Amino acid sequence: MAKTVVSAFAFAVVVILSAAAFAPGSVADSKGCAPAYGVDPCAVQAGNN
Repeated sequence: MAKTVVSAFAFAVVVILSAAAFAPGSVADSKGCAPAYGVDPCAVQAGNN
């Protein structure tokens, strides 16, 4: 039983790490700010200048 649980966790870790490695850049990576709660901080910052 314990071997099955350890194997499942190991598989989950491999899947998560591989997804993180192959995922495209997020909005936060590309623009420096990420939209949250329906508000785009980049647009808000641009309007205040």
